[in-house]
Amino acid sequence: MTTRAAESLLDRRRRLLGPSLSLSYRSPLHIVRGRGAYLYDADGTEFLDCVNNVAHVGHAHPRVVDAAARQMAVLNTNTRYLHETVLDYAERLTATLPEPLEVAFFVNSGSEANELGLRLARAASGRRDVLVLDVAYHGNTGSLVEVSPYKFEGPGGSGRPEHVHVAPLPDPYRGVHPGRTREAGAAYAADLGRVVDDAVAAGRPIGTFLVEPIPGTAGHVVPPPGYLPAAFARARGAGAVIVADEVQTGFGRVGDPWWWAAEAQGAVPDVVTMGKPIGNGHPIGAVVTTRAIADRFANGMEYFSTFGGNPVSAAVGLAVMDVIEDEGLRANARDVGSRLLRGLEGLRERHPEVGDVRGMGLFIGVEIVRDPESREPDGVRAGALVEAARVRNVLLSTDGRAHNVIKIKPPLVLSAADADRIVDTLGTALGS
Repeated sequence: MTTRAAESLLDRRRRLLGPSLSLSYRSPLHIVRGRGAYLYDADGTEFLDCVNNVAHVGHAHPRVVDAAARQMAVLNTNTRYLHETVLDYAERLTATLPEPLEVAFFVNSGSEANELGLRLARAASGRRDVLVLDVAYHGNTGSLVEVSPYKFEGPGGSGRPEHVHVAPLPDPYRGVHPGRTREAGAAYAADLGRVVDDAVAAGRPIGTFLVEPIPGTAGHVVPPPGYLPAAFARARGAGAVIVADEVQTGFGRVGDPWWWAAEAQGAVPDVVTMGKPIGNGHPIGAVVTTRAIADRFANGMEYFSTFGGNPVSAAVGLAVMDVIEDEGLRANARDVGSRLLRGLEGLRERHPEVGDVRGMGLFIGVEIVRDPESREPDGVRAGALVEAARVRNVLLSTDGRAHNVIKIKPPLVLSAADADRIVDTLGTALGS
């Protein structure tokens, strides 16, 4: 695409879209097509997509596209009518979760799922106050921005609301309890317990513990072993309902044998929220909870989502699950993710600016620092590495409080050759 054409698109965007919407990369890409783990621009240039965890089973997967088209050609309506497909989907979805998680609600996005998760937890606990982890982000609605430190402490934020309580991020690399050990996990859970106790002492007992099993915007931080079960137990002991935000980490992202990141630590929440990957680009969100919580929520006020659980969305959701199983994508996430982590760890050993490499399956973070001793975050260097990779047609991005963590969360169809290409590209960028 010519410079003139790109400038024309940018001018139209500035006129027509809200100014708070961001664009990736210094030279924005004009993407017109996707297939598998790859995106293609208007000139036909191919880019390896390492950050689009929405296209979970690959961009434009033919089975998902066909399922949507076939159902759209027959019927698309809402859950006020009987229909088998949404029931089949609910059955398949709840079967991936441990007991007693058995009742499903369907919405249109991860933000809507977390919003409903909060409502369910508040109905069950009878309390408004919410506990979250530092640097957490849970969605773009008003109530979710209020419980997201990544937003309320960031640019344009209004600070922590009185009903929100923040526990330390269980970060094995730069947190107060270093190391990926059970002792560190127990220490972070004890820290969370003190926040819970302080809330009770202040007359604001916590009703909801909303948590990503692997905090994403915080920098793809994998908590130390044992943290989640101990933290869940501590919050539950004070009467809180546990809402696991699996919007980014669910559906096999962390690799076989798990469907859900909380499973990897043997932790069972009371509510699980889902979004992003479950529709492979089609807007689907879901919430699964216990029968007891669902019954408490049924207080006479109807819950209804116009599009949530519609036949097309349910057909798409089933197709995504079929592809995950039939193509062995959880196993692929495990195997290719392990290969990628090993390659990135090799970069860490050769380049002191790579402070930490962490992740599970194909949910990986590479932390860039100024100095391996001080561990001072280097967001500028991380951004430069992302731009250098983009020049080499590999699409990456950054996250974390200081935007110094390169995040890697590609479609689960990423191949071993793709993983090697990511390592080679970052290695070249680090050496240049």
